[in-house]
Amino acid sequence: MVKKNIICVLVSAFIMLFLPWCAVAFIKGDGGMAVCFLLFFTINPIASIVIGIVSGRNIRTSWFLPVLPAVLFLFGTWIFFDIREPAFIPYAVVYLLLGYTAMLVSVFVVNRKINV
Repeated sequence: MVKKNIICVLVSAFIMLFLPWCAVAFIKGDGGMAVCFLLFFTINPIASIVIGIVSGRNIRTSWFLPVLPAVLFLFGTWIFFDIREPAFIPYAVVYLLLGYTAMLVSVFVVNRKINV
């Protein structure tokens, strides 16, 4: 399970830190804004949900994983866009809620399969 946790941490860091840096560094103008919208509304929520599902399979050792995308998202956006911009906090809260909701659903499904 430690291997899955490390993979989730690396995936979170890649998606929440490296991809925004790439958007800022390599894509200029309106293209950069389009990539940011794609990140904020598609890639980041999907990553939060997938990490929540993975963490729900063993909640005792992976309960902290849904927090990582939200925290790393805030660090990434505050570093690459604007330091302490409060407009990014609701996005992080939504990613956190998506991750923990997916984790709870995953726990429910795993427990239901065991009991059936």
